[in-house]
Amino acid sequence: MKIGIIGLPNVGKSTLFKVITKKPVVIANYPFATIDPNIGVVAVPDERLHKLASFSDSKKTVPAIIEFADIAGLVKGASQGLGLGNEFLSNIRDVDAILHLVRVFKDANIIHVENEPNPFRDFEIINLELILKDLDITSKALLKAESDAKGGSPRSSYGGAGDKLKIKRRETLQKIKKLLEENKLLHGQLDSDEIKIAYEIGLLTYKPMLVVFNISESELSQNWQPDENLKKAIGDIPYLAIPIGLETMAADATELEKKELLEMAGIKETGLTRLIKKGYETLGLMTFFTTGQDESRAWTVPAGSTAPRAGRAIHSDFEDKFIRAEVIYWDKLLEAGSWSKARDLGWLRVEGKEYIVGDGDVMEFRI
Repeated sequence: MKIGIIGLPNVGKSTLFKVITKKPVVIANYPFATIDPNIGVVAVPDERLHKLASFSDSKKTVPAIIEFADIAGLVKGASQGLGLGNEFLSNIRDVDAILHLVRVFKDANIIHVENEPNPFRDFEIINLELILKDLDITSKALLKAESDAKGGSPRSSYGGAGDKLKIKRRETLQKIKKLLEENKLLHGQLDSDEIKIAYEIGLLTYKPMLVVFNISESELSQNWQPDENLKKAIGDIPYLAIPIGLETMAADATELEKKELLEMAGIKETGLTRLIKKGYETLGLMTFFTTGQDESRAWTVPAGSTAPRAGRAIHSDFEDKFIRAEVIYWDKLLEAGSWSKARDLGWLRVEGKEYIVGDGDVMEFRI
């Protein structure tokens, strides 16, 4: 899973990236300090995995991972190439989801490209640039689709001018164009076949989005929330409010200092933990486990995956060769104390190809 961090320049993207990945990056008080995207891999914190590793006395513990990309700041007019324009937008095509960072905190010492932060305006600027870029791409693709749908030989394998696939493609692009002209992001508006076309032509706004508001420590203490206009603009997009400056201080402190600092601020979970949980939720993902003496590992798969589909995460052959799997929920295995006791208690189930894997399942595959 790869999440791209986007937003206007100087909203805290590189600072957030540094906090969550612990990688040194250029953090500067001027636009476009980041040109090439910074890439960092983050282990997903999961207490369940470590308990399973202890249970199995595993030699290795392998967590699930998320890849974060800190993408250069976007400005008004980027869809026409202003700022880093097309380079910025092309980097977004490589990610599975978009983390849209919006600056709320005010600090006269930190430059803002629109003079001062305005979360509603800044949120709308970014979304509009993404929509305009998608509209440009879709319009060009639609011209070709309209030509293809009208042309062709009557004896072609697809039926020539009546080619249903070409007509369907044209209709899909017409639908996408209409949504974009209404200033709507495409995520949640398309079915699976339409998403394939959006992916194929390189659109951006069909990707899941998570909004993070970068708030100050004082705004945290006041329980900052988006106002009604901003809530309306966000709609169904999931969001978090994180004091990134405070989290940066905590990240650079000792474990004891970090704990005290976060407790004083009333923070029960770090921004990273909350981000990952929301990221999984946004992308519709879940985790299952394998555990043994050699290794305990967390595997990330789409929610609702069948057992054979989950097996593909381990090895591509598992989906085709799958016969059955032994399954038990992670805490029931720990409660049983051993695999053999779990079998005796009837807690270890044998499941077939139709089984829908649950978050927290521990599985042993039979192929």
